[in-house]
Amino acid sequence: QVQLVESGGDLVQPGGSLRLSCAASGFSLENHAVGWFRQAPGKEREGVLCISTSDGTRHYADSIAGRFTIFSDKAKNTVFLQMNSLKPEDTAIYYCAAVWRPDCSLQRLDEYSYWGQGTQVTVSS
Repeated sequence: QVQLVESGGDLVQPGGSLRLSCAASGFSLENHAVGWFRQAPGKEREGVLCISTSDGTRHYADSIAGRFTIFSDKAKNTVFLQMNSLKPEDTAIYYCAAVWRPDCSLQRLDEYSYWGQGTQVTVSS
């Protein structure tokens, strides 16, 4: 069964950190574009960070520059999203998605083949 499973979402105070995981099963993330997206209540889903697992190229949204990073662990077939200096506006459901292609995009959401179920991140004091 092909699936992506996110984990790691939690309630955290402003300024705190979280690490989200996106574990793939039923297929290898090699040579895939993997992206992290988020959707806050009443807002459209937006791209946060993505990585090309073939060459490590990354793209990121300006809103998270310098605070979030994305990296992959080939042995674990997992992509991680490290989030530091979290702000209340980072509160959202975070989704990972993957597609078999060499480059990743934060805009072309409809091109991603596989999506996880999402994990809730809440930043609040």
